[in-house]
Amino acid sequence: MRYPLYGDRTVTIKDVAKRAGVGMATVSRTLHGSSHVSPETAARVRTVIEKLGYQPNTNAQSLASGRSYMLGLMVSDITNPFFSELVKGFEDVAVQNGYDVFVASTNYEPARTALCVRRMVERKIDGVAIMTSEIDPSIEETFARRKVPLVFLDVGTVRKGVSNVKVDYAGGIVQAVEHLGGLRHRRIAFISGPEFLASARERSDAFVARMERLGLGARGEIAIEEGNHRVDGGMDAMLRVLRRVPRATAVIASNDLTAIGAMRAIRQRGLRVPEDISVIGFDDIQMAEFTEPSLTTVRLLRTEVARLACLALTKSIKTHGAGAEFPVSTSLVIRCSTAAPL
Repeated sequence: MRYPLYGDRTVTIKDVAKRAGVGMATVSRTLHGSSHVSPETAARVRTVIEKLGYQPNTNAQSLASGRSYMLGLMVSDITNPFFSELVKGFEDVAVQNGYDVFVASTNYEPARTALCVRRMVERKIDGVAIMTSEIDPSIEETFARRKVPLVFLDVGTVRKGVSNVKVDYAGGIVQAVEHLGGLRHRRIAFISGPEFLASARERSDAFVARMERLGLGARGEIAIEEGNHRVDGGMDAMLRVLRRVPRATAVIASNDLTAIGAMRAIRQRGLRVPEDISVIGFDDIQMAEFTEPSLTTVRLLRTEVARLACLALTKSIKTHGAGAEFPVSTSLVIRCSTAAPL
């Protein structure tokens, strides 16, 4: 690329500093979003960077600072729209803060998870967001020995260098049960996620507790079937629900993919949603609004989870201080897949 001011010579950080009337350290701090540069100065430096077409040498920066300016993001299943939407939100925030993102999908497999951790260590990742709840404790120890800040989804114990994003799963499930109760449903089933996931157990326990409190069944009598948080698992679990007598008039699913599978199983048996069986999901992935009928679901904002996770990491990297707990609320979105029983 040619620049009129500098001919064929590559524009350097020194050129930017000279044109902006600041020191090279100020240019570097601006590039990395440091709060130690005033907004006016940062704006002037960015204008010069754009005019000169300056491209930072990330390799040189990493060698000089000992940092990679890269964040790791571990998710369970990248094919699940919940996680793909979370990845996009995390990357958007990371890029705004001067970081690239290394994404790893564990697929719930311990060996694959260990490989992902090793690759992140090799790349000297500055911080890691572990957005899955099936992590072995040894993995946390691996990063802790290298003083790599961590943020977890739900399962983190807050301390120095470790933060936790805590989702109110129970609150969302309570809203779902009470919505169906308000519609006069009394036979409500639940399709859980895999029992080895802490977040799935939390949703299932909240369902049982609220059903008992509303007098809609005692523990052991309430219809619960385990799914796998995928569409096929939702179908299989719903078929088991349909074989129960008396048949449920409503079902709550642990996530939206499970709910979508459940709706397909209901239609395959010649039944209608919501006339014969109401269905509620959890997550509010983008496709939930476009199912037929549109899915009533508990909304969990992936953009907020991603924003808080990235904020926790960048703060830990800059301050080397204690972690923090970041609560995330949920809310019921009522669409067309729920109605009063006929």
